[in-house]
Amino acid sequence: MTDDRAHPDPTTAHPRPDFAEQHQPHPGWTGPMDPPPDHGEESYRGSGLLDGWATVVTGGDSGIGRAVALAFAREGADVVFTHLPEEAGEARVTARLVEDAGRKAVPVPCDIREQEQCEALIARTVREFGRIDVLVNNAAYQMGQPDGIEAITTEQFDRVMKTNLYGMFWLTKAAVPHIPAGGSVINSTSVQAYKPNPALLDYAMTKGAIVTFTQGLAKELAPRGIRVNAVAPGPVWTPLIPATLPETAEFGKQSPIGRPAQPAEMAPAYVFLASPRASYITAEIVNATGGTPLP
Repeated sequence: MTDDRAHPDPTTAHPRPDFAEQHQPHPGWTGPMDPPPDHGEESYRGSGLLDGWATVVTGGDSGIGRAVALAFAREGADVVFTHLPEEAGEARVTARLVEDAGRKAVPVPCDIREQEQCEALIARTVREFGRIDVLVNNAAYQMGQPDGIEAITTEQFDRVMKTNLYGMFWLTKAAVPHIPAGGSVINSTSVQAYKPNPALLDYAMTKGAIVTFTQGLAKELAPRGIRVNAVAPGPVWTPLIPATLPETAEFGKQSPIGRPAQPAEMAPAYVFLASPRASYITAEIVNATGGTPLP
């Protein structure tokens, strides 16, 4: 007889749709979500993989970013993380989780659409820790447009491009001189890079570009001992969903596992890619899609 605690069934390990239909103004908040997202608060156990490391996580106030910040801290890392000014309450929760793990949390209000703010974030991290062992480019913006390309305004298009691509580029450019050999950059791409939803056309464009950026930069930085990888999540239950999609009741139902991922299920991929256990892995896209095959 197997122990279900040791071998949880992935199809039933977390809530399955149908969910209550729910909507929030952007950027969305964790508290009102039903079911509540799981960031690993009760489940993630560290083993010292990142002991004493200095890490940066963008979009660390909620969702995947919060789960990564928590996991990094429980693996022994200090965490600088960004949030939008209006997400200060969410950021305090993430900071408390990091501090409860015995690590230093540095929440920084930062709009990564602004080059100066990106550069200031990296400069502050270097002042705090003297180096950057891991940069996680996770912050992103999307806004569903079921009416297609004609409904995508230039304002929306600019915001998606600036947040998802410009910010990643500026942050990485500023951080690379401070990443030692053995350090890494980890980018968040998406299943949308390979299987774009027409209602998320502009977002999907950026996620495809992140794949290319990851693979090209990995080749450039390999001789310096810096690895560059990405994680491509499928549907994940985060505040971005009720804040940007017109329908949420069946979110994630299309995945072969039959449900969306919880943020806690994404964090171990980032920990592995950051850790010395992935020392020969670079230019890799780790697909965490719940069974949707990707190239």
